[in-house]
Amino acid sequence: MGDEVLVRRDGGVGRIVLDRPRALNSLTHGMVLDVRAALDAWAEDDTVRVVVLTGAGERGLCAGGDIRAFHDDAKLGGAGTRAFLRDEYRLNELISRYPKPYVAVMDGITMGGGVGVSAHGSVRIVTERSVVALPETRIGLVPDVGGSRLLSRAPGELGTHLGLSAASMTPGDALLCGFADHFVPSAKLPELLAGLDGSPVAEVVARYAEPAPAAPLAEQREWIDACYAADSVEEIVARLVASGVPEAKQAAEELAERSPTMLKVTLSALRRARSHGSLAESLEQEYRVSCAAVAHHDLVEGIRAQVVDKDRNPRWSPATLAGVDERAVAAFFEPPADGDLRLTRADG
Repeated sequence: MGDEVLVRRDGGVGRIVLDRPRALNSLTHGMVLDVRAALDAWAEDDTVRVVVLTGAGERGLCAGGDIRAFHDDAKLGGAGTRAFLRDEYRLNELISRYPKPYVAVMDGITMGGGVGVSAHGSVRIVTERSVVALPETRIGLVPDVGGSRLLSRAPGELGTHLGLSAASMTPGDALLCGFADHFVPSAKLPELLAGLDGSPVAEVVARYAEPAPAAPLAEQREWIDACYAADSVEEIVARLVASGVPEAKQAAEELAERSPTMLKVTLSALRRARSHGSLAESLEQEYRVSCAAVAHHDLVEGIRAQVVDKDRNPRWSPATLAGVDERAVAAFFEPPADGDLRLTRADG
């Protein structure tokens, strides 16, 4: 094990702590492999009854993948990023079918890859501090880590709104949209986690869980469903602008800041994910899309603008929705040159 993932046993509880607090526990390839190794070992260990995932520090579980590393690697051809994504998505799929209770504590910032290692677990806990998001379109990428499946199954068109705009979810929103199961005040987490060794997980969680807080997105369903049901990004933007709703106008302004190419690819990915029969199928699609994105101008440019130079002024190519050829969008869904992810299981 490396020094960025803490793995230990407390009686019958296997504990995994993502330990890069200065980087908001953002995932490196080594961290992904370390989490996978722990899960593989504990799956065969009858003395481990439950697994708990938490993040070190006070700010959050995990802010996502190490996108600065993506930026540097993509400029060199992207082989390292593709290898990272392959192992990350395999980990996401394993978590979704893990044979023991997998308790993910989504306290604080839980975004991108942080969603991938938590929201596919069997027991997903948010607190009053939780901020959950798939912010990929902000950096010239597309929602991944199984996010396309989660978003496609959210009520109405909420997932389309979240995926395109990269908006953040409150704890109540995360529960509403199917990213979490239980709300537990952060002050009660130590007692909850301490109790997991002696009692069934469901009983312990029920002891500390409280009613879900309000979900702001629930109040906005009318305009979100009406606007995002459109079949193209251009029509979505037109409906948002014409709606007369201030929040819709703000959403249109946010979309105008995103990569036109990645908006169109994201909408296509979300629509396709609605017909997928398993998380594995969605991850296989995401691997194709992400590999294509790594080779696209907008990923390097988006990370440069947001993280490297921090000028917040990405120069997308093409710069407009009208300039994005539909054939270019379709190409994102073709198999990568070095092969598919191949996760689909016969049992779905």
